[in-house]
Amino acid sequence: MKKREELAEKYKWDISAYCKSNNECLLELSSIQKQMQKIKEYEGNLTQENAIFESLVLCSDINRKLDRLIQFSYFKVSEDGNNSEQKELQEKAMSIAYEFASLSSFQAVEISALSTEFLTNLMKNTKFTQFSNYFREIIRNKAHILSKKEEELLIQMEQIAENFALTYKMMTDIDFVFEPVTDSTGKKYELTYGNYGIYIKSLDRTLRKNTAINMKKPFEKYNNTLVSNYIGAVKSDCIVSKIRKFTSSLDCVLFNEEISRNVFDNLIIAVNNNLGIFHRYFEAKRLKLKLRKMATYDINALINYKFDAKVSYDNAIQLIKKVVEPIGEEYVNLIQKAYDERWIDVYENKGKERGGYETGAYGIHPVVLMNYKDNFDSVFTLIHELGHAMHSYYSNKNQCYEKADYSIFLAEIASTVNEILMILYFIDNSNSCEEKLFYYDQFFHNFYASVNRQTMFVEFENKMHSIYEKTQVLSKDIINDEYLELNKKYFGKDVEFLPLSKFEWSAISHFYRAFYVYKYATGFISALLIAKKLYNKEESAKEKYLKFLSAGSSLPPLEILKLAGVNLEDPRTFQEVFDFADTILNNWK
Repeated sequence: MKKREELAEKYKWDISAYCKSNNECLLELSSIQKQMQKIKEYEGNLTQENAIFESLVLCSDINRKLDRLIQFSYFKVSEDGNNSEQKELQEKAMSIAYEFASLSSFQAVEISALSTEFLTNLMKNTKFTQFSNYFREIIRNKAHILSKKEEELLIQMEQIAENFALTYKMMTDIDFVFEPVTDSTGKKYELTYGNYGIYIKSLDRTLRKNTAINMKKPFEKYNNTLVSNYIGAVKSDCIVSKIRKFTSSLDCVLFNEEISRNVFDNLIIAVNNNLGIFHRYFEAKRLKLKLRKMATYDINALINYKFDAKVSYDNAIQLIKKVVEPIGEEYVNLIQKAYDERWIDVYENKGKERGGYETGAYGIHPVVLMNYKDNFDSVFTLIHELGHAMHSYYSNKNQCYEKADYSIFLAEIASTVNEILMILYFIDNSNSCEEKLFYYDQFFHNFYASVNRQTMFVEFENKMHSIYEKTQVLSKDIINDEYLELNKKYFGKDVEFLPLSKFEWSAISHFYRAFYVYKYATGFISALLIAKKLYNKEESAKEKYLKFLSAGSSLPPLEILKLAGVNLEDPRTFQEVFDFADTILNNWK
């Protein structure tokens, strides 16, 4: 593997706009530490308009600077995680950020104690326009904010509750050892989380089956411990939501995300009403794979279609520009700008962070980290991360700092729009029926993984939390059996299960971040509707989508989605997606 200095400069990101060097970063951090002390002057004095405004402006200025420097330090660690100097810089930046959060924590407590009438007037005051979201959130949360002492105790309790996720991570990431797997020839392979995704897609069914079995074995072996740990996490979710005066832990999460219960219910109902589409997909894939019986470990298998998968990074950029043409000329030009101005760190080097991500800071171009290989998987990763980058670019360009950061509920939509546009492009430009079927399968597998599977997960979560909230009782048998029954419903009667399938729930790390996964489903559904409108060049689809990308957090998340023509509070929105999927499935021959 090459060292970083051996890579061509054109394939390394340019992060000089964030900071020029480590020394400059340290000098800026030192200056910020001095500036931070000024916030103390406002403690106990936040009752008058001018003092409130000055303290908010000061915090905004400091946080914006810290964001930029933290990102710079993060980028340097991403370049080479073995460099202790870079890690020390990152730790220094994070330490100062935590210090400032502690110094300024009085601000929200004092301001939330003010009357709703006074806060409403501030929110409407043009002097405070950039902070209107801040006041709106305080007003919205008033019924759930506790006393200062209670808030302090709850923060300490939530810190303890984080140990459930940490225990899970340490146990499954570090302590678990997976048995080697064998293929149909008897050849052995080491099994890790990293290569699981390769083996479970293999054309060798024996390898797929053994991979699924051996991956689940440790979760069966330590089922009692994992059950106990998960019950602790569920109890914590339920207790905190009750203390904060919510009727359920689900309602607490939805309130914090500013998402109506209708959206959640619409998702569950729509997926359950359309499970037949997924069952037909499993059957179509069984026939294509020439299997007597479909099993759960066959779902991820790749259809055997061979084509020239070599795509260089430079050619990938040109391909992506063609794919995103429906979004408009400005968007296409921004892809070229990202390439020309080196927003992307392209190739793997010794010590570089694995995987891919997009991030940035306000007022500076976003950046993308890749470990690009000359294949279509890397092309999909690249267009996905560039979707995030364009969302950040448009939000930053059109919103003030305080309103530029979009909600996590919306975070995966722009990236998924790009992926779906690419699949639709490949389907329409396929050179043979076999190639077209390959991309149909790609579409449906993504649809299944993002919508069917994630909805099953969140239905499981909701069952577990609801059972505890009603009975204060959860057990190993309840958890394992409920998960297996949901699998039977979602996969249908024609798909076989492994005996170990009922332990699979404990392999889902997202369950330690309650009700997170439903956003993958709503995000994919929203992205599919937007991409379909763009690809078909529907009237004003492009303009609506650009408004969505530009909105940041200037409106509540569901209102921002409506800018793009997507109303998740209307059940017909969900059915439109399944009708489209049904049309594609009918073309599977």
